[in-house]
Amino acid sequence: MDSVVAAFIADLDHPMKAEIESVRALILGLGPEIGEGIKWKSPTFRTTDDFATINLRSTGSLQVILHLGAKVRPDLQKPMIEDPEGLLKWLGKDRCMATLGAGDAFRANLPAFKAVLRQWIAVV
Repeated sequence: MDSVVAAFIADLDHPMKAEIESVRALILGLGPEIGEGIKWKSPTFRTTDDFATINLRSTGSLQVILHLGAKVRPDLQKPMIEDPEGLLKWLGKDRCMATLGAGDAFRANLPAFKAVLRQWIAVV
């Protein structure tokens, strides 16, 4: 865990702070190759390139933007991601938004989100 990100979250005044901390732990727990930082004024995660950013503008439902790098790459094809729970809303062929909800819905969606993340990381 990155100390800069830890300090950022510790100082964060956000109604979804507990959910943010849970998602951070889930993403970092996927493997030692995952790093983190602050980009776009939000916690962002990377392997060889950035792949996920927590959307801090959403205050009623935790949202994570999944992307294939920090910059738009028009050469990429839309990845085939299995999403049986319907968590993803595609924002372009190289990015989507996962809406995880709050409270019980958030906790119920974590296993499906973890499965989506594993697929997403495989195509980064």
